[in-house]
Amino acid sequence: MVKTNSIKAWFLAARPKTLTGAIAPVLVGAAFAYANAQLSTLNAQPSTLHSPLILCLLFAIFMQIDANLINDYVDFKKGTDREDRLGPERACAQGWITPHAMQWGIGVMTVLSCLVGLAILFLHLQWELLIVGVLCVVFCFLYTTRLSYLGWGDLLVLIFFGFVPVVFTYYVMTDGDWNIPLIVASLAMGLATDNLLMVNNYRDRNQDKVSGKRTIIVRLIEAQVRKCGAEQGQKKGESICLNLYLWLGIIATLFAFTALFLSPYSNIRYPLMFLYLILHIRTFQQLKTLDGRDLNQVLGATARNIFLFGLLFAISVFL
Repeated sequence: MVKTNSIKAWFLAARPKTLTGAIAPVLVGAAFAYANAQLSTLNAQPSTLHSPLILCLLFAIFMQIDANLINDYVDFKKGTDREDRLGPERACAQGWITPHAMQWGIGVMTVLSCLVGLAILFLHLQWELLIVGVLCVVFCFLYTTRLSYLGWGDLLVLIFFGFVPVVFTYYVMTDGDWNIPLIVASLAMGLATDNLLMVNNYRDRNQDKVSGKRTIIVRLIEAQVRKCGAEQGQKKGESICLNLYLWLGIIATLFAFTALFLSPYSNIRYPLMFLYLILHIRTFQQLKTLDGRDLNQVLGATARNIFLFGLLFAISVFL
């Protein structure tokens, strides 16, 4: 039993399991920054990088919680969280948090995120950081209200869970130039994180179609239905989506290896990254055998894998 607007209700609304996707890319960017500081006498000593790292972590976590609250509120108001919902329970739909309180919660998290962003800007008075911070807030609102229904989710994951946290964490911590290994690392992190969205959208494929939510999963299945007919096309489309999940993890791992190989200050620790790949393939095997609400197990396993990917990647760079 969850009491309305209680601490437990807000904790559940924050969706703590999703925060791994926000933390992992920051760790990767930070690992590159620490390694760079150790290599070059021109850069800051590693001990001076702790404060920027903490601020970057806080910004990523606050923005993720804000996005979760916005998603909860908007889907409730749109009626997307219907009785046939297969995903984890949502706070507004379950009555754990009232809509008015959720509006206040969104406002508070947005303000906290902006305050942390201003603290980062204070450390580095660069106009690029201001633009990136504003875009993070704007797209945090646009994603749920509009862009997710147009199938832009996967691209936004690549940008805001790959490029932005990896590259700009490094930039804030070192004030250094971008480099090719860092860009490749951000792509690796974004592709690995996108699998969380893939599982979510695959689970909700039928409900999303009814709601008019044109995710990549819905589009791929519809394309096969038009090509092969309803029953055969549905099966073939679903098979393509499942294989896409597998290959996203494999390509992300290859990109991680490439970034390590190109980096001037890291050792290639292949066994470490293979640990992620083994778990990813095992989760893929589980994904093929489950459907409906049972896929929430795969969602949790995928979130664990993403955090492990970022952690192992960061360790490989830092070592």
